[in-house]
Amino acid sequence: MRFKLKSMPLAIASVIATGALSMGAMHPAMAQDTTSADPAAPQRVVVTGSLISRATAETATPVQVITAADIQRSGKTSVAELLSDLASNGAGTLGTGFAGAFANGAAGVSLRGLSVGATLVLLDGHRVAPYALGDDAQRSFVDVSNIPFDAIESIEILKAGASSLYGSDAVAGVVNIKLKKNYQGTRLAAEAGNTQHGGGKTQRASISTGLGDLDSDGYNAFITAEWRHQGAIKVADRLGNDWNTRDWRSRGGNDLTLGVPTSLNNFVTQASTPFLYNASGVNGPSNPANFAFLDPSCNYTKYRAGQCAVTDNSSLIQPETDNINVLVGMTKKLGNDWELAFKGSFFKRNGSNNRGVPLLFSTSSFVGFNALSPDGTLRPAVGAINPTTFAPGAAVGAGIVNPFVAVPETATAPAQDGRARLYGYIPGIDAERTSANTATATRFALDLTGRAFGWDTRIAAGITESEVKIDYSGYVDRNALYNSLVAGQFNVLGGNSPAQIAAISPTFSNTNDSKLNYVDLSGSRELMQLGAGPLVLAGGLHYHKREWNAPPAALTANGQVASTSPFVFGSETNTAAFAEVQVTPIRNLELDVSGRYDHFDTYGNSFTPAANFKWTPSKVFALRGNFARGFRAPNPSESGSAGSFFSFNKINDPILCPSGNRDTPGSVPIYCSFTPVFVQQTSQTLSPEKSKSYDLGIVLAPMAGLGATLDYYKIELSNQIVSAATNDPNYVPAFVRGAPTQLDTVQADGTVASVLSPVGPVLYATSGYINAGKTTTSGIEAAINYRFRLPGEMGSLRADLSAAHTFDYTQSVNGTSYQLAGTQGPSGVGGATGNPKDRAQFSLNWNRGPLDVTASVNYTSSFSTLDPSVSATDCASTAKDAGGRDYFDGVPGGQPAYYCHTASFTVTNLNLQYKLSENLTLKGTILNLFDKAPPIDVGTYGNAGVQTSYNASLHQAGAVGRFYSLGLSYVF
Repeated sequence: MRFKLKSMPLAIASVIATGALSMGAMHPAMAQDTTSADPAAPQRVVVTGSLISRATAETATPVQVITAADIQRSGKTSVAELLSDLASNGAGTLGTGFAGAFANGAAGVSLRGLSVGATLVLLDGHRVAPYALGDDAQRSFVDVSNIPFDAIESIEILKAGASSLYGSDAVAGVVNIKLKKNYQGTRLAAEAGNTQHGGGKTQRASISTGLGDLDSDGYNAFITAEWRHQGAIKVADRLGNDWNTRDWRSRGGNDLTLGVPTSLNNFVTQASTPFLYNASGVNGPSNPANFAFLDPSCNYTKYRAGQCAVTDNSSLIQPETDNINVLVGMTKKLGNDWELAFKGSFFKRNGSNNRGVPLLFSTSSFVGFNALSPDGTLRPAVGAINPTTFAPGAAVGAGIVNPFVAVPETATAPAQDGRARLYGYIPGIDAERTSANTATATRFALDLTGRAFGWDTRIAAGITESEVKIDYSGYVDRNALYNSLVAGQFNVLGGNSPAQIAAISPTFSNTNDSKLNYVDLSGSRELMQLGAGPLVLAGGLHYHKREWNAPPAALTANGQVASTSPFVFGSETNTAAFAEVQVTPIRNLELDVSGRYDHFDTYGNSFTPAANFKWTPSKVFALRGNFARGFRAPNPSESGSAGSFFSFNKINDPILCPSGNRDTPGSVPIYCSFTPVFVQQTSQTLSPEKSKSYDLGIVLAPMAGLGATLDYYKIELSNQIVSAATNDPNYVPAFVRGAPTQLDTVQADGTVASVLSPVGPVLYATSGYINAGKTTTSGIEAAINYRFRLPGEMGSLRADLSAAHTFDYTQSVNGTSYQLAGTQGPSGVGGATGNPKDRAQFSLNWNRGPLDVTASVNYTSSFSTLDPSVSATDCASTAKDAGGRDYFDGVPGGQPAYYCHTASFTVTNLNLQYKLSENLTLKGTILNLFDKAPPIDVGTYGNAGVQTSYNASLHQAGAVGRFYSLGLSYVF
């Protein structure tokens, strides 16, 4: 298979030309590699995807291994950054730069592009509590952003699709993060880094210390602790880039700069200073007499010229975070081959602020907040105010009155009522709308291993919890604000007291909690010799109980302020039995059959079998294959008591803008291309998602030091749980409207006047979850590893390549199929994160004595911004249809064809380690060595408002830019 890696050779050649002859970080070390010095007696381990201990060279399923040394060589400072570069990580991946996500600040892995909910993440082979906030308010996932580097022994990625041994969620694969089992001595490490273009300063310090030797002392106890600070990168820090601007006029688009009047806002929009606007005045926005600016720094001339624009100084490209992570481990040999191990961990992250643009005064009627109560009831239009206008001479806050007067009708002009609307940004509110969360993950785990009655036995139990406390600020109690204005108390120019600010913009918080406790029992033994090898039987039992308690914040539940995070209440209990049989019927042929029976108290039972083989006719060639069924049980956010608000792509109001043209008489321009609100509802009748996965591959070892694998995969995921609004082409929204109100409407002569609307504005539409989706994806994944010594004293080289190519990604809903490989989709399932066909990692490592140099190249192919699954099939409108952006809305000819394509992205990292002495090591890193900028992606929507047009899930390194860090570690 030919991979489209057009830009990789150039980047690699540049690395070598600069003398950076190295690179192996995060190598795709195949599980068939072995570090044993004696090939006749390889070390036997339990590999992810099996219960049976074996030499890593014997695995029949593709497993990628990232060792602790690889992690150190990567130059990364978080596990989230490390895993985001996996070639097998595809559409729907969640990164910490995805500021618009429901679960902002957290990070999740989406193997094969089937979403974070279809990839099972384990710690030491066991389940942990999912993050307390769901991705898109639906998908459960484990946050990998708060697991410390120094606590990790290795990461194993099972890429064989479903695994029957792990049950629910292991549909696309399994990521098993193995923490250190023991540690001796002490290691101190510290590093600091900064970006070239401002913001993003990072500091990290860690200590690991342990005592006792398991073999000689019979015990080991250790502790590892890490502190990490990551500075924020604001959108304002990256101004001047073509992917970071609101003004698209030079590219044939619209000027979306805040405070600039355009046809999109009917030439009346909030400016940098407040003003009053008389909507009934003659000639509307084109008449300066209809405006009264309240601050001399802005007037009508400046306003119309776009000189009263507003700068957004708070939206983020990268959030500010502080991590504190502690892991304690104790292991004790009990005799007779039994061993007891305890691990306790506490991971904490502060920060993850999600900021929006400054909040505005209401310019007409306030339709009220939609409020979701904890019992699931919806209360629409709470606190509606109709209309939010001020009569002639009436107070407009402290010290300001409406200067307009009523004018009777004449023979040449209509009557003017003199009522005024207040336009502007509410002064004094803390840093706009902010969600600052503190996320903690705690885990207490016991593992008892040993041998009894010929069985290798493992008994495990754990208590795990994820808690997210969110402090909200910058939200507005609209009724309190309006009452304060009409009472002449609130000064619209600023200078209000803290008590006044607190009254109209109260701060509040809520706590979201996710718990999962488990008990596992498993064992394996050789029963007899059968054929050319032993018949090995393994089996086990599993129990877990999960509880998700994420209430709505009190002020959003009663409708006092706008909705914040979704709420979820629910639990599930899972009991399961599983077994595995391995046999070698003839020489060089290994067969493995497994199955699992699950019972969930929420929906019933599932049975998932699997079978795989490996045939090794020679030392240089092996053939392997796998078939497995998998499933994903509906989680509490889908089948429990839960609710959330979400918005989708823009539409034209079928009544207030029936023609779709904002200039047509009778149209209300603001409802031509607007984003309606949907209320997501749960269903107690959902069935689990089901999958079938197929894998067929070859393993090659043609010469010493060279190994390669090539695996074909196909996954069929059916019965997908999807939102009807975003996935069912037959879904017709039933809009719930408020009362008719005064709205700016195009008149017969083309002017705009404020008149009573025939119907009220849309408040919301409801959408349930349905079992209607089906996704089929197939592709190939390749890995090549080459290790060799250079002549003389020149050291050794290690080259690694991991690449993935998607042949097919077909989503079907109600009989309609969409090919999404190489497109923006599926936006409605995993967000508009892009679905590139090709991803690859190349690494080259050079080691010579105390010097270890590693360079890595990460490649992501281009893709189309089309997403036919959400009707984004026209290049002239993909920004609007897939991403909900107005870059080219209403522009003659629409979106230029060039922006129907998101270019490929290649980023190169360089890491150097030098042992200054036996105990002291110096480390230097440059991430994004060539300062590669991210390509423009008009279809994505997960960034900071409408200003940035890059893909935060795939191209975050480009937005961050070149990053330098320097560190020291000392071992004694």
